[in-house]
Amino acid sequence: MERMTLSWVRGRYAEGASVMDVLEEVTARIEAWDDPATFIFQPSREQLAAMAAEVEAMDRALPLWGVPFVAKDNIDVAGWPTTAACPDFAYVAETDAAVVRRLREAGAIPIGKGNLDQFATGLVGTRSPYGVARNAVAPGWLPGGSSSGSASSVAAGLCVFSLGTDTAGSGRVPAAFQELVGWKPSKGLLSTRGVVPACRSLDCVSVFANSVADAAEIMDVAGVFDAEDPYSRDLGVDRPLGKRVGVPKDLDFSGDPDTPGLFAAAAEKMAALGYERIEIDLTPFVEAAKLLYEGPWVAERWAAVGDFVAEKPDSVFPVTRQILEASQGWDAVATFLAQDKLKAFAREVEPVWETIDLLLLPTTPCLYRVEEVLEEPYQTNATLGRYTNFMNLLDLCAVAIPAGRARDGVVPWGVTLAAPAGKDASLLEVASSFTGEAWSRQAQGGIPVVVCGAHLEGLALHWQLADRGARLVSKTKTAPAYRMYALPAGEGIPPRPALIREDANGAAIEVEVWSLDRAAFGDFVSKVPAPLGIGKVLLEDGSEVPGFIAEPRATEGAEDITAFGGWRPYLARG
Repeated sequence: MERMTLSWVRGRYAEGASVMDVLEEVTARIEAWDDPATFIFQPSREQLAAMAAEVEAMDRALPLWGVPFVAKDNIDVAGWPTTAACPDFAYVAETDAAVVRRLREAGAIPIGKGNLDQFATGLVGTRSPYGVARNAVAPGWLPGGSSSGSASSVAAGLCVFSLGTDTAGSGRVPAAFQELVGWKPSKGLLSTRGVVPACRSLDCVSVFANSVADAAEIMDVAGVFDAEDPYSRDLGVDRPLGKRVGVPKDLDFSGDPDTPGLFAAAAEKMAALGYERIEIDLTPFVEAAKLLYEGPWVAERWAAVGDFVAEKPDSVFPVTRQILEASQGWDAVATFLAQDKLKAFAREVEPVWETIDLLLLPTTPCLYRVEEVLEEPYQTNATLGRYTNFMNLLDLCAVAIPAGRARDGVVPWGVTLAAPAGKDASLLEVASSFTGEAWSRQAQGGIPVVVCGAHLEGLALHWQLADRGARLVSKTKTAPAYRMYALPAGEGIPPRPALIREDANGAAIEVEVWSLDRAAFGDFVSKVPAPLGIGKVLLEDGSEVPGFIAEPRATEGAEDITAFGGWRPYLARG
């Protein structure tokens, strides 16, 4: 089946298709795919119709309007069961996970819950009582895990993108095995609120897509600070990466006949793209990776679901149960000693990042058939994590990308690009050059934003636009439909205006329109304090542009300064 992309689904809507038309095509594709192990839950046709009607009533300009996606079944979708691939653990989610809520507010539609290695414990996709999701490119070969169903649903052409989770590589290994882009964000960039934890301090929500550009659009929507998630982080403004790529001196491919040559070709491709190859010693990275399963971080898994496992041990998949039960027994002393050891590895790694800007790695050393993993479930899984397990421990972002096929062109394999936390957008741009996509952040049309007060050029808060690379579009006026009020200064907050629409008693107000790329726009608007917000501002030319508006309560105790015609004349009143 043809794979789905954002451009594909937008093309269907441009041709006149309704949201329900697209969802019916999705349903037909799922039936034709005929793999009961891909999904753990699928909504009924009535539920799909209700979601379609909700989206049809939304603004078609929303960035993900009518886009079908799949959520891994350890991520909550309101009203749907969350099982984490354990039937007896199941509960019905009362609310959407924070990341699902953001996607749905942007117009996206969940069409199913993807299968996974139970409790997200594994990189293989074989540890589920719901079966082994079929590898959509190479049946019989490993689909990868733990986000197996999420990856297979995208690779099979059943949705545009999917959400996985990634603690040790679960958002990257399935991408390598099914020819997908697998973006593992910096820790805290995408909220994990509403996700069944694996290792909560390391967990990331990841994205599978068929292109880097699609993954970047999901990042722009979902990558917003969540004050209700204690692990959410404001990572600041991304800066472009340099052209020095680190390539390990020595790599262990576990005897695979094809992957060493594919990796060498990937390194040569980076050189052809203008990247300087810098050989590095990967030893401290790999040694740090061992801490994930040989140290007390495994106890976080018991902290997440241990009570359930202790109460209902027979409900847990045998391999998963053995791993979880073995995670007990770590005491506080061992934990602090391990933290000290990790800090030492992180300090040892710091000089490496002074010599390189990004890192090129095999996503996995080798390839396995499903039966090989079923015969030896532990060592095969450990081998697959050799070059993925350290990423979250050492606070890196990463994106897995296709890098050719092994076994005479039959089985997909991939490489991973990694960089320090906060470099997600820039790393995706490098990935797009590797995959040959005609995409870059600079090439995308910017999002306009209307400013009317302290963000005007030369005023107190304009740096918040300048630091995000904003470009001036125009200096203009609103339509004669607004009133402006001066809000008093607060602690650390300069005086600022509140723009409120009043069609019957309004005036034209001087404003500026600036343009931000999508990532910078999302970061900028996420920091707008109440009672101000971002809404549509009607300009004198009749266009409606995102910009600063205020809630009516902002007028309480504020001075009406509409007569000045703008914030600058008000400040210059003398």
